[in-house]
Amino acid sequence: MIQYCKRCCLPSTKPHLSFDEEGICNACRNYENRKNVDWDERKKELMEILDRYRSKDGSNWDCIIPVSGGKDSTYQVITMLELGMNPLCVTATTCDLTDIGRRNIENIKKMGVDYIEVTTNRVVRAKLNRIGLTEVGDISWPEHVSIFTVPVRMAVNFNVPLIIWGENSQNEYGGPAAAVENNVLDRRWLEEFGGMLGLRVNDLVGQEGITKKDLIPFTYPTDEELKRVGVTGIFLGYYIPWEGLHNVLVAKAHGFESWGKVVEGDYDDYENLDNYQAGIHEYFKYLKFGFGRCSDQASMHIRRGRISREEAMKTVKERDGAFRWTYLDKKLEDILEPIGVTVDEFIKICDEFTNKKLFLTDKNGKLIKDKNGNLTKINYDNVEEDENK
Repeated sequence: MIQYCKRCCLPSTKPHLSFDEEGICNACRNYENRKNVDWDERKKELMEILDRYRSKDGSNWDCIIPVSGGKDSTYQVITMLELGMNPLCVTATTCDLTDIGRRNIENIKKMGVDYIEVTTNRVVRAKLNRIGLTEVGDISWPEHVSIFTVPVRMAVNFNVPLIIWGENSQNEYGGPAAAVENNVLDRRWLEEFGGMLGLRVNDLVGQEGITKKDLIPFTYPTDEELKRVGVTGIFLGYYIPWEGLHNVLVAKAHGFESWGKVVEGDYDDYENLDNYQAGIHEYFKYLKFGFGRCSDQASMHIRRGRISREEAMKTVKERDGAFRWTYLDKKLEDILEPIGVTVDEFIKICDEFTNKKLFLTDKNGKLIKDKNGNLTKINYDNVEEDENK
């Protein structure tokens, strides 16, 4: 039986989520505990770090900011510029960049920063997308790795030790890395919490003709290289209050574009805008764990008092888990075509990764779907009843 947090929309099937004796999840407790943080002291700590790493003679960049063009990375750039830093912005190109994603990247460039975009071999990338989809059910696997490895490689290559990341997702969404006040992103954090799903980069050598040299951008620098430069990656969200809606409002004031309507499967119009494959990634989360991006976003709004849990649950039921025939107005077959997967093949892969304990099946164990390919979650209508038993 699925247990739901009594305060938000998150279920017990979410990896790393835990509940206390009152039935409240650790993501809600983490947010609740923010009221005990001395943010003035944290800001002071941040300023001391920035002053320590700031180039004394102006001969090098003060820090590296990994940027996707999304609301959060846009906010990171705005914040660092306001604090007097001279950043090098680094983008690891997304798998299937959208037009609005490109415009938001160009908007960051106009803010007055130096910028580097690293585009990995597209032939290799398509193979990695396909392997990620078929082996671990994550078409975005190579993107989730490269966004953490490429900026660190640039830090080593350009001898810029300080990397400014955004939020510690373990803190906002619940997870063991938030059990301690973790403000550093390192190799261990990437391997445990960075979305690698147990598939290591070295595992890919030999698959579909992939060689070690093909995986250079996806390979974390060695400990010796990191030590030589003194690379340190900090979460900005540890030092200043971090909130998605706040970030998007600030970003919009500096030229960021949102979608203008609710993104498929989401609660808002400002998340997951840069990659057409993001809809598939989020759909597989629903297949595996019975919840999607809408649950995450609605839960964040509940914690901040913008919507009641009852209202949020109704919206989640409507938007979570719909089969992604389109995403950001691009058809599924066109999203799959570059990685060599047909829609029929994709549906079979979906069924292989679907957790049948969470969805209705017929007497033969076959998943029951409606005319649009949507599944029905078991006991979804009885969430409140089940919680009170």
